[in-house]
Amino acid sequence: MRALVGHERHGFGDLRELLACASPARSGDELAGLAADSQQRRIAAREVLAALPLRHFLQEAVVPYESDEVTRLIIDSHDAAAFAAVSHLTVGDFRDWLLSDAADTQALQALAPGLMPEMVAAVSKLMRNQDLILVASRCEVVTRFRNTLGLKGHLAVRLQPNHPSDDPAGILASVLDGLMYGAGDACIGVNPVSDSVPDLVRLLHLFDDIVHRHAVPTQCCVLTHITNTMQALGHGAPVDLVFQSIAGTEAANRSFGIDLALLDEVHAAARELRRGTVGDNLMYFETGQGSALSAGAHHGVDQQTLEARAYAVARRHRPLLVNTVVGFIGPEYLYDGRQIIRAGLEDHFCGKLLGLPMGCDICYTNHAEADQDDMDNLLVLLSSAGLNFMMGVPGADDVMLNYQSTSFHDALFVRRLHGKRRAPEFEAWLQAQGVVDADGALRAPRDVPALARRFSPLLESE
Repeated sequence: MRALVGHERHGFGDLRELLACASPARSGDELAGLAADSQQRRIAAREVLAALPLRHFLQEAVVPYESDEVTRLIIDSHDAAAFAAVSHLTVGDFRDWLLSDAADTQALQALAPGLMPEMVAAVSKLMRNQDLILVASRCEVVTRFRNTLGLKGHLAVRLQPNHPSDDPAGILASVLDGLMYGAGDACIGVNPVSDSVPDLVRLLHLFDDIVHRHAVPTQCCVLTHITNTMQALGHGAPVDLVFQSIAGTEAANRSFGIDLALLDEVHAAARELRRGTVGDNLMYFETGQGSALSAGAHHGVDQQTLEARAYAVARRHRPLLVNTVVGFIGPEYLYDGRQIIRAGLEDHFCGKLLGLPMGCDICYTNHAEADQDDMDNLLVLLSSAGLNFMMGVPGADDVMLNYQSTSFHDALFVRRLHGKRRAPEFEAWLQAQGVVDADGALRAPRDVPALARRFSPLLESE
């Protein structure tokens, strides 16, 4: 695989090297020694990649089939009939088709099962940001548990009430704050400090009480390791969503303490509870570019391609939510605001094209070369691209995980800017509570203490 750029000829030994060199510049690939060493080499890689037939991805695996269960999942679950519509195209031709009027919502939905993660990662490397936004905006991925998420013209919010000591009163204060700002339709989901199963069970009962006492049409989640969730299920805990971080190689998933069989097992156990009222999508997955590299499990594959492979793991389990935590791992993998913005658009595009309900934690760590203006830019771009859900963190500053995300106010801003509504069932509930008006706009409650007492069991008990 060779290309001539200027007076210099560039060769690429295999598909892994070609994909890595075609990627936009990012610190993680440079750290791994995989990135193109010049812009000329990057352009040469893109020329070769554009001419590569999509069928080639069925013939050459970036991680060996024999040694990686994610590769086996990708190849064994490939839908040849769905792929037939584009099987004659090169990667460059596929890009052109995706940008044409022929690639409408129905066509993209039908195509999704026929696409391999490496195919969508490859085509994203040939796209400008506006291309990623346009194609993703045509995708519609709808999921349901206690409400309906992913409808076009809608944007949901995960209410993230983290607390540095898992104090129930502090968590409830954040939940109340979020509900009064109209957030929480994606889910109410807390990252616990403790891995103590009794503590997790208490948090699950706390959330269950809020949802059922006030008939809130949303779902709750304690974002703990899947083995803790299994123990909580054994204690009879009210588990709505099952959470797990996932990655794009078997070895990286093993570093998380999981494999496909374990995911299958807990998915089946949670479905047996039948807690969903309008659907049974109950898995919540989080991903992030660089996770395989940080685990020493990247197999010489660039971080964006491995991120797309993680979506194959997610797709297997029909999730309600998939969330790329785009800037959380740190500047070693995405150095600055520019790289974070590009990665967020890539992840959303690849996930949606593969048929996943993609959200994004639009975030950065305090030692990255990024700021809240960068996050504002990414929020607006992703909303334009049809993002399914975003984070709602009090003040955008997570006091437990110590990183910067998006706030309840940010959700109000982007919904007003783009005319986005909440999940229909959740918005109807907010209207019934007097929190929003008939158009979904926030109303100022006349009696905040009374509203707080209605929503908070702790305040009622006092």
